[in-house]
Order: sequence, then structure tokens, then C-alpha cells
Amino acid sequence: MTAPPNIQRPAPSPRPQDIDEIDRAILRVLAADARTPNNAIAEHVGIAPSTCHGRIRALRERGVIRGFHADIDPAALGLGLQAMIAVQLNVHSRAQINTFVRDVPKLPGVVSVYHVAGSDDYLLHIAVRDSDALREFVLDHLTGHPAVRHTETSLIFAHLPGSLAGLGLED
Repeated sequence: MTAPPNIQRPAPSPRPQDIDEIDRAILRVLAADARTPNNAIAEHVGIAPSTCHGRIRALRERGVIRGFHADIDPAALGLGLQAMIAVQLNVHSRAQINTFVRDVPKLPGVVSVYHVAGSDDYLLHIAVRDSDALREFVLDHLTGHPAVRHTETSLIFAHLPGSLAGLGLED
């Protein structure tokens, strides 16, 4: 079965050999701080600013760089409780899947939605005010959704970002 059209899938990956050491160095700088000015990246990498700009543009066009994002602390917005909710669907019909992927990303508190393999169909990362809000989210938005058969909630105590080594960008 093909996935519904609403789901953002990773772009086809460039071949690793198409990413040279200069590109890797640029990616390391941007991963550390995506707001680093082009001139500073060029200086750090040892290339001309115009060359650096062209390489960054090419990395974006090839889908290596998918975007630049702010890392926002949900707790600073009053959303002090985060959870991962595993969701199993009732039936894997295209209509139910399309309804689920249309509705769920728009729900208040949803940070990310992951379509996964295994016993669960989706993982939802949510951020809410407190345990009462978490309970209300599950009851109001998931257990009553016609596509949902079962949910299992895991609280997130801490988020530890991975290293650049996980992407093959270590020094």
C-alpha cells in the first residue's frame, strides 16, 4: 500500500559520494548554528563567500539541507509536559489513513507525527500544559477518532539530541 499524499517523506537522498569534505564542513557549521552568516561559514571552511553561498544553495536544491529551524522550548510557552503517543489504527483503509493524517497534525499540542513500521502505525510527539491536558488530548482527540483502535502514552522526561556522528558528519 502506498502512503497517503499528505505525508512528508524524505526527499530521495543524494549519493554519499556526492557530498565532499567541504560540504560536510559546511553542514557541521550549520548543524551547530543555522544562523551562522555565510561569510563566517566560508572563513571557517576555507573557501570564498561566493563559493560557500553556491554550495549551500546546491545542498538545499539537492535536498541535503531541508530547512532551517528555530529550536523552541515548549516549556517556555507554558507547555511543560511532553509525550510520545503510539497509535494503532482500526483498519488500514486509505480513507481512514487519509482522515487521520489530515486531522492529527493540526491538533493543538502536536509537535510531530511519525508514520512507523511495527506494531504501532503512528507516533505522535505532543507538548501540553500538564497531565490533565494530556489526558484531555488523548480522550478528546484520539480515543474518539474513528480511525484509532489503541493508544499508548509515554512521558518524555528529557530530550537528548543526537550527535553529528549519527549523520556521518563528525570531525
